[in-house]
Amino acid sequence: METEINSKRNNPLLNRTEIFFTIKHKGEGTPNREIIRGELAEKLNVKKENIIVKSVHSSFGNQEITGYAKIYSSLEQSKNIEPDYILIRNKLIEAKEVEKKKGEVKKPTSAPKKEGSEEKPSKQKPVEEPVKEPQKDEKAKESLKGEKKPLKENIEKPTNKFKEESSSKSEQRVGEKKE
Repeated sequence: METEINSKRNNPLLNRTEIFFTIKHKGEGTPNREIIRGELAEKLNVKKENIIVKSVHSSFGNQEITGYAKIYSSLEQSKNIEPDYILIRNKLIEAKEVEKKKGEVKKPTSAPKKEGSEEKPSKQKPVEEPVKEPQKDEKAKESLKGEKKPLKENIEKPTNKFKEESSSKSEQRVGEKKE
């Protein structure tokens, strides 16, 4: 495995060194974070526990990975700055420690079910209630009954006034020419 440091940058604000790296792993599988941290520790002469690998990218068919890592001066400093999920990925803390830190204890989500006690929901159709009409005054109901007409009778036939006017004018002109 060949390790190459692409860029190295000092971040004095957070008191760490940030590096971008490339690792060539011919004939081997993609190395996990523990192996990568070990390779970087050998290359940079720092303790393995002070290195945090943030990201690792590989591509299909290419036996080369690129990544981003941060090197802190101490483990305590990295625990104060880095989020818990990154520390768990790098196996610097365990998930149980995070739960204790938050004061939460995982509870089982459901109780184990007995084999014979499963009940199937009944397949009863819901009873349909008749729809009640809003109550109106009896006089209003009676007045509506008398006014109802079939739809066809209510519709008036549209007339085209333009055609009527033009046809009467054409008749006059025709009559004028004959006289």
